[in-house]
Amino acid sequence: MRILVIEDEPLLADAVATWLRGDAHAVDVVYDGGAALERIGVHDYDVVVLDRDLPVVHGDEVCRILVAGDSPARVLMLTASTRIDERVDGLALGADDYLPKPFAFPELAARVTALGRRARPAAPPTLSRAGIRLDPHRREVYRDGRYVPLSRKEFAVLVELLLADGAAVSAEHLLEKAWDEHADPFTNAVRMTILKLRRKLGDPPVLLTDPGVGYRIP
Repeated sequence: MRILVIEDEPLLADAVATWLRGDAHAVDVVYDGGAALERIGVHDYDVVVLDRDLPVVHGDEVCRILVAGDSPARVLMLTASTRIDERVDGLALGADDYLPKPFAFPELAARVTALGRRARPAAPPTLSRAGIRLDPHRREVYRDGRYVPLSRKEFAVLVELLLADGAAVSAEHLLEKAWDEHADPFTNAVRMTILKLRRKLGDPPVLLTDPGVGYRIP
């Protein structure tokens, strides 16, 4: 998934991002509400992790703008307050979930994953096609019963290819969903990842290239 973390405490924001990247997500980080609105205007995020008490533009306003703009992103709101009325107010603004600080990283990651499932059409517990079986929860991939060790980036790309259900996936889509904002769109990062993934999946070749269109698993 492509995730935006908005948190004005840099150490916490970066720690959250590191944890989520460990689950093969592409994560962008900003530290105030103004920067958040700029990113939201450029990228299509699956999930936004939103601190409520933000500088420049308050988290409440960021949430209102997301909802008013019909963004497909699901919002997990964070706050240092544990008051019930604060949580009710946050949900009333349009947030999909609410998590008080301090929180456990595994719980945050589980909530983000659950929201991500709601941001996209429902997918089966495992993804299977052309002899490939991918378990998103365990982050395991098998080809004809053989375990295939993948890097986090290769795993994220394979998820997008399997979700496409045989249709071609463009390099632009893969760059949007599997890489963060620091990725240079003019590099050959996608092509090199595809080459490594194709080699690891082995013979007979199952990851095809449609010139000028993208990549697919038929």
